[in-house]
Amino acid sequence: MTLVDAPSSPHPEWASEDVPTVLGRLHSRIGGLTGPEVEAARDRVGPNVIRSHRANAAAVLLRQFRNAVLLLLLGTAALAGALGDVTDAVIIGVILLASVLLGFVNEYAAERATARLTDALTQSAVVVRDGSTESLAVRELVPGDIVRLSMGCRVPADLRIIESSELSCDESVLSGEALPSAKSPAPVLGAATIADQSSMAFMGTIVRGGTGSGVVVATGTATEIGRIAAGLDRRDPETAFQLGLRRFSFLLVSVAAALVAVVLITGVLLERPLIQSVLFALAIAVGVTPQLLPAVVNSSLAAGARRLAKRQVLVKRLVCIEDIGNISVLVTDKTGTLTEGTMTFEHGLDGTGAPAPGLAFLAACAVEGGGAGTGTTDALDGALVAAAGPGVPAALATIPFDHERRISSALVDVDGARLLVAKGAPESILARCAPSAAAAAIADSELRKGGRVIAVATRPLPGATTIGPADESALELRGFLTFSDPPKPEARESLATLEGLGIRLMIATGDHPAVAAEVAGTLGMEVGAPLSGDDIDALDDADLTVALSTTAIVARVSPEQKARVVQLLRRGGATVGFLGDGVNDSLALHAADVGISVDTATDVAKDAADVILLEKSLDVIAVGVAEGRRIFSNTLKYVFMAASGNFGNMISAAAASAFLPFLPMLPGQILLGNLLYDGSQLAISSDRVDASAVRTPSRWDIASIGRFMLVFGPLSSVFDLLTFALLLGGFHTDPTQFRTGWFIESLASQALVVLVIRTRRVPFVRSRPSAPLLASLAAVVAIAIALPFTPLGPLLGLQPPAVLLLVALAGVVIAYLVIADVAKALFFRAEARRAAPPTHPRIRHLRRAISGYGG
Repeated sequence: MTLVDAPSSPHPEWASEDVPTVLGRLHSRIGGLTGPEVEAARDRVGPNVIRSHRANAAAVLLRQFRNAVLLLLLGTAALAGALGDVTDAVIIGVILLASVLLGFVNEYAAERATARLTDALTQSAVVVRDGSTESLAVRELVPGDIVRLSMGCRVPADLRIIESSELSCDESVLSGEALPSAKSPAPVLGAATIADQSSMAFMGTIVRGGTGSGVVVATGTATEIGRIAAGLDRRDPETAFQLGLRRFSFLLVSVAAALVAVVLITGVLLERPLIQSVLFALAIAVGVTPQLLPAVVNSSLAAGARRLAKRQVLVKRLVCIEDIGNISVLVTDKTGTLTEGTMTFEHGLDGTGAPAPGLAFLAACAVEGGGAGTGTTDALDGALVAAAGPGVPAALATIPFDHERRISSALVDVDGARLLVAKGAPESILARCAPSAAAAAIADSELRKGGRVIAVATRPLPGATTIGPADESALELRGFLTFSDPPKPEARESLATLEGLGIRLMIATGDHPAVAAEVAGTLGMEVGAPLSGDDIDALDDADLTVALSTTAIVARVSPEQKARVVQLLRRGGATVGFLGDGVNDSLALHAADVGISVDTATDVAKDAADVILLEKSLDVIAVGVAEGRRIFSNTLKYVFMAASGNFGNMISAAAASAFLPFLPMLPGQILLGNLLYDGSQLAISSDRVDASAVRTPSRWDIASIGRFMLVFGPLSSVFDLLTFALLLGGFHTDPTQFRTGWFIESLASQALVVLVIRTRRVPFVRSRPSAPLLASLAAVVAIAIALPFTPLGPLLGLQPPAVLLLVALAGVVIAYLVIADVAKALFFRAEARRAAPPTHPRIRHLRRAISGYGG
């Protein structure tokens, strides 16, 4: 089921009844519910959530057995037990249990991290209770609550509208209708579809304009969107990171299948017992596959999420962390990121350039929300109201600001005259006034100083009680108001940090191009030729793509133009992050590879974002980018090392089985070695990352991983064959001694080569591993050497080796590490000459409207 497949409403009766009847049925009133009434309603209906994000230990445990590798282990153990090989069955069973527990512990920790992030991202709503207005978490709402609505907020429950002032909602998430739907308290008779119910506002829809209030009639799963959510697939779509993991897994499955076929055919040709060949083949299939890859990835992501949370960055899904690291172009507004975001009124000028001391008082009449501007969250309006002082008359009617007109207007009584007062962008106001070259020059001069400038104009409307956009014509210019918003002291350093990460910054602003250029120039940015919204509309996609490559500023842009800019940047090969916090940013946030918002943003912006910042700062974004790249780099380390090491060992095992009269390693030994190695790699998330790996984004390149396997797998096998020659020709070992020697050598070489491959630099000299990783690798080597000397040795088919043999094996391992370091340098030098792989497009999150209502 899709959202637009369900246009009918589950409770149309609320739409058809008048407001007093609805309030009576809900035992509510205009002043809201009382405390006891709220508690009683909550006991009856529960929290206002659609889906739970709680960590479920049982579900995580069951999910471990969906892993094909673990199922293969289970089948191998069952087969060994059924055929009387109890020792191997027990050994494999213990290995299976250890794998499940390791995976469970790390994935459950990741689930809990996700739950904590969800808790931190709870949304709020403005609610009237006991006659008082307060902000409450959306999950606390109950039927009968009175909720205030304003532009940019997401409707927190299904509401029956009880008052409205130009209120309209975007209901496309439910109805598929692109245009906003006007809302009013008037009952609607016979309305069967959502689009017809103008007296209802539905959970998950967005307030696109005006203000209003409504009474909650349904919450949680009883809402329209809750009913639809019950029929939706809960799985999120794949990101590029997840897609890369899946492709890598498919590569390993293909390799494993080929090796299994070779081993089985070899066993048949050599007339070996079928059960022995099957168990050995299954062990090789498991051995070539890093079964703890999900645990390693989740461990890295969970650790990264905790580190980011400490730095004021919250991600909606753990896999988003890696996506942040891929950002190569960051598009952002300048207010609050490059500038302080605090407006200070500087001065007012009339149309001739003379001081206009009363202009701020007049302009304050057109502040949205009433003449006094009570409760305004717009920094410029707040500064304007403060400059105006007390006594600003209340508006009789208003026309809200929108990004097409770029004007807000109010009808007020000033000094006994009824006036339409309009304030807005200078070019928009001047276009509605008599032409004046002098006034245009004054506006241009003020804008080029880098301050925010608004124009103010009036028109007498005697006897008018309402106004509309058509009344915003034949205006009389009253002058210009200038506000300052200074650059942040740390902005220049923040820009240098982003440049060091290979990120190009682009400013997308509603301000005039001259204002943005002045601020950017002050901070040392190379801005090129700024593009205005009109410039963007005049260019086709090809020409605009070229123009975007030479500018750092797009100004006076509409929401649609911002989204088009983002789409063309992505089409040009960039991975685009977009930072926005307003209603007008939602389209661009959706269009970007990574949508970024702040916790103080409008609901619609937070819904569209993948990442929420608790502090609007470029430094915080830089931290997120660096962390994403560290996590991806460490994940790739594991992938490269596990793929090549496992592949090499299994090639050696398959090859040895063809010429040896006995199995080179028992199935249980193969599986135990694989488990010990993979367990040590859980510490990879703590590893240090070379600075070069953080400077630029890294992406999945399955072809490169395949080439790495084909180089380092056989290289590992060469030294395995040298070990075979040493064991058979030099020490004349029997099968048990042979297996013991190779078990120690293969595990030691596979563990220690991690120290070589984890960096492209000289190990230890120019790049040191983290202490936890070094300790885990040393522990694996110590366990491999110690096991034959313990009581477990005979059970595992191992026996204590001679000291001289251990010394010889150490020599083989050291030689392997030296040659591997040389091969590594040659391999990555050759890879650097290859063309960089194309950016894989990010698959966007399709269920934001539902995911916001978790509990």
